[in-house]
Amino acid sequence: MRRQYRTTLLDEADLAATPMAQFARWFKEAVTGGLHEPNAMVVATATPDGRPSTRTVLLKAYDDRGFVFYTNYASRKATELAANPHVSLLFPWHQLSRQVIVTGRAAQVPREETEAYFRTRPHGSQLGAWASPQSRPITSRTELTTRYEELATRYPEGTEVPVPPEWGGFRIVPETMEFWQGHENRLHDRLRYVPATPDTWRVERLAP
Repeated sequence: MRRQYRTTLLDEADLAATPMAQFARWFKEAVTGGLHEPNAMVVATATPDGRPSTRTVLLKAYDDRGFVFYTNYASRKATELAANPHVSLLFPWHQLSRQVIVTGRAAQVPREETEAYFRTRPHGSQLGAWASPQSRPITSRTELTTRYEELATRYPEGTEVPVPPEWGGFRIVPETMEFWQGHENRLHDRLRYVPATPDTWRVERLAP
């Protein structure tokens, strides 16, 4: 249940100038390294009174503006983000002995971005977005599959499926980003980007 991490040291001089550029480097290495679903990330939200919840979702886009994922706006994560936009992301790249930890604020992406992404989804996933009242109680799986079959009849393969009104994206705008590299004897490297000015970042080293 425990093993030594034997990896290359992570030095401040090795980092990119911005956290998103550094993320792009590591994400590429996670993809080329053959990790299973390297875009899987743990999203942590909390209610206004501080009750946390977590779940794993798939990162669908990232750029200098932040990280984007899509969900039902009536889901638990979305309703919590609407009331409390503070959020944390975790990319657990165990095979590389790496983690990326993001803290930031969430905001809904523009509707045109949601519509453009929805059109790229597989037909079955488009139907699933309509069929599932995400995070809400249902009577049985039969209720869900019956709803899906009704939608498949209404929108057969090759038919354009409209975007559900309650479905859309969130962009997480980073406020801090930590890059964690595991090493022997718990002497891990933890380098965190924090704002220096509104337009620049500085890096601080954290004790492991």
